[in-house]
Amino acid sequence: MKLQSPLESLSVFKFATREHWDVWTPLALLGLGTIGVCFIYSAQLSVHGNNWLAQLAFLSMGAGLYVMVSLIDYRFWLSVAHWFYLAAIVPLVLVLIPGIGEERFGAQRWLDLGVTSFQPSETAKPAVLLIVASILIRSEIGTIRRSLGVLGKLALAVGFPMLLILLQPDLKSVIVLPPMVFAMLYVSKLSTRFFVAVLGAFCVLLAIVAWDSAGYVRYMEANRLSFLTDKGAYEPHTWVPLHDYQRNRIISFIAPEKIDPKGTENVWNLRQSLISVGSGGLTGKGWTEGTQAQLGYLPRAVAHNDFIFSVIAEEKGFLGSLSVLGLFGIVLFNGVRIASLARDRLGTLLAIGVTVLFSVHIFVNIAMTIGLVPVTGIPLPFISYGGSFVLSCCLLQGLVQSVYRFRKDFA
Repeated sequence: MKLQSPLESLSVFKFATREHWDVWTPLALLGLGTIGVCFIYSAQLSVHGNNWLAQLAFLSMGAGLYVMVSLIDYRFWLSVAHWFYLAAIVPLVLVLIPGIGEERFGAQRWLDLGVTSFQPSETAKPAVLLIVASILIRSEIGTIRRSLGVLGKLALAVGFPMLLILLQPDLKSVIVLPPMVFAMLYVSKLSTRFFVAVLGAFCVLLAIVAWDSAGYVRYMEANRLSFLTDKGAYEPHTWVPLHDYQRNRIISFIAPEKIDPKGTENVWNLRQSLISVGSGGLTGKGWTEGTQAQLGYLPRAVAHNDFIFSVIAEEKGFLGSLSVLGLFGIVLFNGVRIASLARDRLGTLLAIGVTVLFSVHIFVNIAMTIGLVPVTGIPLPFISYGGSFVLSCCLLQGLVQSVYRFRKDFA
């Protein structure tokens, strides 16, 4: 495809009539954002928290960002992808420097900007999306042998920010990136053998982690040691270099009776989440009437972000939860539809990449709250509290809207 300079791309910075916009996705996003603000308010009602006001401000800024990105031809981002990538790497490095990065809960993931904090791992998501699209659009993909050079470039481009994020440590922001990259490779028609090999390697890795975790449990029990070690430390007697709290989360999922037989420590959040979801019934207890969050059983530190879906399920029940899933379904379905309507491979790659990234966030967060996967702390798009995350989501969805708007040139 013909590449445009930034100035040429900006020359197609166009406003348009209604038929040039996909109206269903922004309406669904508006609904999700409204639900998020309402239930952040409810989750913090007992402590008179005002994070719902901050979330409303973040969503307002995000709406402006969404519109701005939507009005720019998505091909512009290809011309500045490398600069955007470098701009995202710099804060990932800065946050690791003592005295610059802000440490919370044993992790150094935030930069203090005075009035608010900034999480650099969130800008890494659009940066990785754009750099992967840039590499793929300039390369020929086919058999594994023909694609080795491209795969090497991708491994370096994606692996470097992933390593920096792991050093914070922030495993949750890392695990959402590989599915996005693999989906973009699949759309690029990379040989099926590659994905079979990756799936095999992933299964082997899971087996190693399970074996290592079982050995960790045996070691701790044999030496009568507590699983509740200092957060952030590495366990020297295991093979897999996981932090102690990361391994404890895995064990809490596969063998909760071993790590926390009384259910008062590592598995507390999950058990309270299950109670929240189960007690909601068909229609829920009513907005602001949920007891788990109001009484603090569902910890107030996570009720308005990681476990916001549990609050929704308790207060609005199965029907309310289904409504949230329906809105997400509109966003994801439209993402795939827009990818199929894209006028070029770049548009398809961007739309598919964003859609898969959101799919992972949605699936893992909701599955986490109902005990289907280990607790990871992955937020729910447009609903969980978080400024950096909201802005990142708005930017990514703005790219998808741009793909739709510029699926064909218009005057």
